[in-house]
Amino acid sequence: MTKGAVAAKAPIAVDVEAGKAYFWCTCGQSSKQPFCDGTHKGSVFAPMKWEATESGTKYFCACKQTNGSPFCDGSHKAL
Repeated sequence: MTKGAVAAKAPIAVDVEAGKAYFWCTCGQSSKQPFCDGTHKGSVFAPMKWEATESGTKYFCACKQTNGSPFCDGSHKAL
């Protein structure tokens, strides 16, 4: 799988709502990190849909190198 550009070297904390869908940016180019703004259009990338099953804080990956998409797995520490 092709990895996106590094948008940031730390995860982004987001308060999510149960039952809501979120579209995580996979290309790293979105101006609305960690979520998609459509910048990927015309590339090999597409946003990843994730639905919250419960409300709370989640740490979304911003380096786009995670193996636990869409969440941070610490991959940014190796950058």
